[in-house]
Parts: sequence; structure tokens; C-alpha cells
Amino acid sequence: QVQLVESGGGLVQAGDSLRLSCVVSGRSIGAYAMAWFRQVPGKERTIVAGVSWNGSNPYYSDSIRGRFSISRDNAKNTVYLQMNSLKPEDTAVYYCAVGSSSYPSVRVARYNYWGQGTQVTVSS
Repeated sequence: QVQLVESGGGLVQAGDSLRLSCVVSGRSIGAYAMAWFRQVPGKERTIVAGVSWNGSNPYYSDSIRGRFSISRDNAKNTVYLQMNSLKPEDTAVYYCAVGSSSYPSVRVARYNYWGQGTQVTVSS
């Protein structure tokens, strides 16, 4: 059984930083893309950042480019999201996901496994 457990979310002030972690068990992530998505109530889940199987050519959504950084440690079966200069509009539930291929996609349907999500709340 594949499980993804996110951690690191919380309540912070605008301008602060957070680092999210996602540990995967039950499957080696070494050959697969990993990504972070986020979702707010009433809206679709959208990609924040994605990374290929070897950590190269990361993808970032326009809204967070330059502030967030995705990385992975295949030996630890873990993916990270470093979030700097947080803004109130970054408030959402953040989900990590294991891709069905080696390179990230912006499409939710291209990810096979999902974590339960971690809440990030940024106050102004």
C-alpha cells in the first residue's frame, strides 16, 4: 500500500517561510515525477511545483516562481517544498503526489498517488 505523508504546514505571517515535506512509503519514487498541488475550498486543485525523476528541470507555476523551490531525495523517498516570502494568497491545503511518468505534468490525472494534505495559512 502506497502512502504519502505531508508535514510542515501551519499558520505563519506574510513574508515568513515554511518547508513542507512528503515521505512516501510502499513504493520507490526514484523513477517518477513528484509534485506539489494546492487547493482552496470551492476551487480546483492546481499544481504549484513539479520535479522530474532525477530532480532536473523543475516546473513552477507563475504565482510562486522565484519564491518556492521543490527538491527531492530519492534515497529517503521524500520530496520537499521550500516556501519563502509567503503571501496570504498562498493559503491553501497543499498536497504532494507521485506521478505516473518520469516527468511532471500540470494535470491532476497524471498523478497516481496523493497525500492527505497539509494546511498552510498565511495571515496578512
